[in-house]
Amino acid sequence: RRQSPHAFALSRRRMASVPGKVMGNIAEAIGKTPLVQLNRIVGPEMKAARVLAKLEFQNPGGSVKDRIALAMIEEAEKKGLIHPDKTTIVEATSGNTGIGLAMVCAVKGYSLILIMPHLPPMIERVITCRKFGADVHLTAAGEGGVTLENVLEYQKQLMDANPDYWSPAQFENFDNPQAHIDTTGPELWEQTGGQIDYFIAGAGTGGTITGTSQYLHSKNPDCVNILLEPDESRVLAGKEPYEKHSIVGIGAGLPLP
Repeated sequence: RRQSPHAFALSRRRMASVPGKVMGNIAEAIGKTPLVQLNRIVGPEMKAARVLAKLEFQNPGGSVKDRIALAMIEEAEKKGLIHPDKTTIVEATSGNTGIGLAMVCAVKGYSLILIMPHLPPMIERVITCRKFGADVHLTAAGEGGVTLENVLEYQKQLMDANPDYWSPAQFENFDNPQAHIDTTGPELWEQTGGQIDYFIAGAGTGGTITGTSQYLHSKNPDCVNILLEPDESRVLAGKEPYEKHSIVGIGAGLPLP
């Protein structure tokens, strides 16, 4: 049915009242996530404190890893290391970084191979990555079961056999924590008006806690930064051996750079 001029004008007025701007692509929606005060789930002993949660699941790919996916690819582009016409991007992931990379690669036109452990908790992430156009390779269990070492070894084999492949290498890439120095830290500082005494985060690659805490410490040297690990995988606290756990995305069982 044809829309009347009056209705069309009304639609235009409604659109004009929506705050913000039209973004050129989905990658431009990464970051600037809300910070929300927790009230009901905070115990009575915490009532004197203001406990805030940064809603990183509101990034378009659903996690904080969207930030590093965009940063690592764009920094590599600036350095002339990659180009959509010649480069296939390859990365080992438990899922969230893979989703972020798949989304960014879809925007920029890169071919992407993701290597993920063949485990039941990964199935939804595998499906999401494939919907974005990524080629997902699932690794079978080796001695001791499916481990990150299995995944990284397979990635190395692919990279050695294909000179046009490039990996962001999220565990070693300093553009990972730099993304949080540039975005997450400043956002938290601005959103709290500089009133932040403790910062708490889990660690997969360690990029979020490293970059964000570095920025916050530069603004407030008394800010206490707390890293959370699964009880079964307290490698960063110096405890071994690594044991399997059910929390996907943190507690990789590897010492971080």
